[in-house]
Amino acid sequence: MKHYYNIQLLVCLCLFVGFNSTAQINTPNVSQKAKVSQRVGISDITITYSRPSVNNREIWGNIVPYGMNNLGFGTSTAAPWRAGADENTTITFSHDAKVEGKPIKAGTYGLHIEVKPDNKATLILSHDTDAWGSFFYDKSKDALRADITTTTVPHHELLTYEFNEVTTNSATATLAWEKKGFPFTIAFDVTRIVLNDFREKTRGRTGFVRQNWEQAAAYALNNGGDLNEALTWINSAISGQFYSQKNFNNLAIKAQILNKLGKKEEFSEIMDEASGMANANQLNALGYQMLAMKDYDRALDYFKTAAKKDPDNPNVYDSLGEAYKTMGNKKEAIKHFKKSLSMNPPPNVKANSEKHLKELGAL
Repeated sequence: MKHYYNIQLLVCLCLFVGFNSTAQINTPNVSQKAKVSQRVGISDITITYSRPSVNNREIWGNIVPYGMNNLGFGTSTAAPWRAGADENTTITFSHDAKVEGKPIKAGTYGLHIEVKPDNKATLILSHDTDAWGSFFYDKSKDALRADITTTTVPHHELLTYEFNEVTTNSATATLAWEKKGFPFTIAFDVTRIVLNDFREKTRGRTGFVRQNWEQAAAYALNNGGDLNEALTWINSAISGQFYSQKNFNNLAIKAQILNKLGKKEEFSEIMDEASGMANANQLNALGYQMLAMKDYDRALDYFKTAAKKDPDNPNVYDSLGEAYKTMGNKKEAIKHFKKSLSMNPPPNVKANSEKHLKELGAL
């Protein structure tokens, strides 16, 4: 019996030692953790932080002191604000970016702010991401410093990071707490990032699909990419590779690239080739492109071919009316607008035909 109690005591001791040395109860922090993300192009910005509350306290110049301070703990004798509570607030960029116009490499950074009493502040990004708050802030580890201007915001009881403004290549993040906001803008070279992503992926499965080459060429065409590179990509989609296949879509993309390169004769030849593969709606689109370029003969030819391909479509006659009106042929314009109206067109086509007939004094 004595032997049994000794074993029982040993088990209890082991359990006691085990729980005290390795186990911890998972309890909530006073300042709750939060994470907010925003995509710009194909790039992501992620801010991870803890959210203190105002709780009827005087925040600026008191809870958050102005300037750089000795916080009485850690190794830093001149520390900025931790821009949150508890552990380091961090910000992560999935690609190289610019913060307030200053370059920053892809990666994760500690986020700190030096708050000043005159609606000014300095945003600080640090290579140190694992410290507790700013108690161990080391200026030599700064990755970026940018002066920012604070704003007045509606009362935020809980410290909050928001993305208030997003464009095609940038986003403005704002730290908002109490009635003060700290906005800063993050921008990406979206076109370069997208096209670099495509270049890297062409060595894998992406490079074996014709449509991906078409999409990349069209993206470069429409977003300021290298047009000669785009021409190479669209040529790969059209011919020369096992996945190549000439079609209306890739010929139309090639034509637009040639036009932008100033190769007008080649552009016209490719447009004519594309028109031979086009359906009525595609011919209509080509016709409007030619109208915009004042190539009226081609525009009229494309619109007429569309009408032959789809003679029961009121939209093709509405488009012919626009072509004749643009060319100054009032009689033919009125004729085709009226024909469009006689075919019970959809509301948008009807409204367009009626608008032009009124302008021509025929309605």
